[in-house]
Amino acid sequence: MRARTLAVALSAGLFSLAALAQPAPPTRVRGTIAAVDAQTLTVTSRDGQTLAIRLGDPLAVAAMKKVDLGSVGAGSYIGTATRPGPNGSLTAIEVLVFPEAMRGAGEGHYAWDLEPESTMTNGTVSGVVSATAGRELAITYKGGSNTVTVPADVPVVTFAPAERADLKPGATVFLAATKNAEGQLMASRVTVSKDGVAPPM
Repeated sequence: MRARTLAVALSAGLFSLAALAQPAPPTRVRGTIAAVDAQTLTVTSRDGQTLAIRLGDPLAVAAMKKVDLGSVGAGSYIGTATRPGPNGSLTAIEVLVFPEAMRGAGEGHYAWDLEPESTMTNGTVSGVVSATAGRELAITYKGGSNTVTVPADVPVVTFAPAERADLKPGATVFLAATKNAEGQLMASRVTVSKDGVAPPM
């Protein structure tokens, strides 16, 4: 009995250590650049917080450019944040068309924090149907599929080149930050507004 109790205790301890060892999920930051220097990006988040984010080296910087919804067809690999509608329907809040080199990125359907109850679907467009106001996209991903209605006024974008110099006070940014051992937010990739197009994710 004592041996069994010890085994249970050891198993519980190992489970706790495994849980502690797992990396924390990234913190998605949306906001406006307040300041930037060689190592740190200071962002005023959309909820009013001031966040200091240590920039990675190397640092990848991307911008967005608009894409015509009509160019999104069967075979396109996209990510779309959606809000729930009646009877389980999904309506797009934004659509990101991935370049071919990023096919498979973030594939799946999962919770998203763009707005309350929003979700993200990343997958391959398997069908397109013209709707009264916009289009309906059938999206297939590993383990499932969704049909998403994309209103005509929803931003549809893809990645565009940008440089570290584009990180300027007043620009809007989207990034996923992780915490280092000291609890400081760190980011190795930043998407920044450029030429009037802001990251809609």
